[in-house]
Amino acid sequence: MTTTTPGPAGAHPAGIADTPEALTPAWLTEVLTSGGHLDGTAVAAVDLRPLGTGQMCDSLRVAVTYDGPTEAPATLVAKLPAADPTSRATAVNLRSYEKEVRFYQELAGELPVPTPTVFHADIEPESAAFVLLLEDLAPAEQGDQLDGCSLATARSAVDAMALLHAPRWDDAGLRDRDWLHTDDETGRAFLAALLPSLWAGFQERYAADLGPHVAPVGEAFFAHLDAYLTPTGGPLTLVHGDFRLDNLLLEPGTGAVRGVVDWQTCAVGPALRDVAYFLGAGLLPDERRAAEEELVHRYHDGLAAAGVADYPWERCWEDHRRGTFAGLLMAVAASMLVARTDRGDEMFLAMASRHARHVLDLDALELLAP
Repeated sequence: MTTTTPGPAGAHPAGIADTPEALTPAWLTEVLTSGGHLDGTAVAAVDLRPLGTGQMCDSLRVAVTYDGPTEAPATLVAKLPAADPTSRATAVNLRSYEKEVRFYQELAGELPVPTPTVFHADIEPESAAFVLLLEDLAPAEQGDQLDGCSLATARSAVDAMALLHAPRWDDAGLRDRDWLHTDDETGRAFLAALLPSLWAGFQERYAADLGPHVAPVGEAFFAHLDAYLTPTGGPLTLVHGDFRLDNLLLEPGTGAVRGVVDWQTCAVGPALRDVAYFLGAGLLPDERRAAEEELVHRYHDGLAAAGVADYPWERCWEDHRRGTFAGLLMAVAASMLVARTDRGDEMFLAMASRHARHVLDLDALELLAP
């Protein structure tokens, strides 16, 4: 817990508050006032507490005390650069912080997918200094990737994905945002060179704990990366890139999705990678097998209801099968590129096991065959 009180009279904050110590009452008063969220009142004190289990950023719940009556929020969520240098360096190289800030600045307000209201967003991409002040959606609770979710939550999640994907379906204008769309050929070459070494490191680190089905799937997948990374000519849209339970805020009791967060991996890509990624690890394997086709049909129906035409069910299901590899790729890459933690190890092993099983269940390896 960190509690701060006002500085000297007339003190004035400057720059981006990218550390907890910089989230002072004076700085908060300035940015909330400039954003039109305060009208004559000022922040008198703040209380900061760590929030969530993210490894790429540090998140805090900010309890705010004002110097008078106001309708301004009593709590906010602040996202800041990771204190860990490994995670921060990875975020800089992947432009992760820039993607999330730009998403809230430029796209979130135009999309019907549920996201927190943004009260302030600022970044200096070169230095990785950034700050986000977001709506606190409590009592909504973070999902748990290890525990998996109910069928009701899975239905709500696929509904949310349809709301994310449909508005910018096959929208060529997304390519005009350089922070969102990188050069395809350069990106594929970078991943083709990097990922096999990360897979080797992943196997070495977790050799004693990997299920017997993971290594054969991984070997086949990383031997055919070109087939996975080469575009298939299908429609592209705005994707989250890390759409999993830990990045969803769920309504207590019902499990409905109240907010989708952590947009550091948003990109232009195939929509069904988000769907397969979520279902592959968000549901435990037996539950996924029983409900998977129903859920993908529900997603496909959601696209159609939102105006997506000329996307037949047969193509949707094949794209879903191809998307099963996205989770294995994320488990391998993220585990080797962010700070290592006990929960992180447990989560990445669970993801690798569930996603490899998903590949096998849907016979997706045949889609990579020459």
